[in-house]
Amino acid sequence: MRVVVSSDDNNGLDSVVSPHFGRCPYYVLVDFEGREVKHVSTVANPYYDHHQQGQVPGFIRSQGADVMLTGGMGRRALALFEQYGVEAVTGASGTARHALEGYLGGKLRGAAPCGKSTGHDHEAEPVAEEYEQGKVGRLQEEAEMLQRQLAEVMERLDRLAAG
Repeated sequence: MRVVVSSDDNNGLDSVVSPHFGRCPYYVLVDFEGREVKHVSTVANPYYDHHQQGQVPGFIRSQGADVMLTGGMGRRALALFEQYGVEAVTGASGTARHALEGYLGGKLRGAAPCGKSTGHDHEAEPVAEEYEQGKVGRLQEEAEMLQRQLAEVMERLDRLAAG
C-alpha cells in the first residue's frame, strides 16, 4: 500500500503536513507492507505555483497512491480521487509520521471539502483568495492548524491529569 502525505517541506516522515494538498510544495510517499514502513521518498509538486483542475489528483494517482492524507482539499479533488480509486483523507496535521499513525490507528478517517478552497468548487480555475496570498497565506493557515492541534493535545493532557 502507498500512502501519500501533502507536506510543506522535504523532511520525509518528519515533514509538516500541508493544510491543502494542491498548494503544497512536496508530497511524502510512504510504502507499507502491512503496518511496516518499507520505503519513504519525497517528490516535489510540479503544480505548486499554479495548477488547473484535475492536474494534482492525476499526478498523485500517477505516483501509485492508494491513500492521500492532507489537511484539506476541495470538492472537485475529492470527487476525482474517488473516481481514481484513491482514498482521500482530510484533517491531517502535525508531521507526516503523526498523520500516518492517526490513519493506521483508525483515528484519521474520512474526507470533507475544506472551507477555504471554495474556488475549487467552481468550474473556472480561480482559487480562493487566501491561497493566492502565497507563502504568507499558507504559513498563516499552517499556524492555525497547529494551534488547533495544540489545543487538542492540551485538552488530552488536562483529561489525563484529572483522571
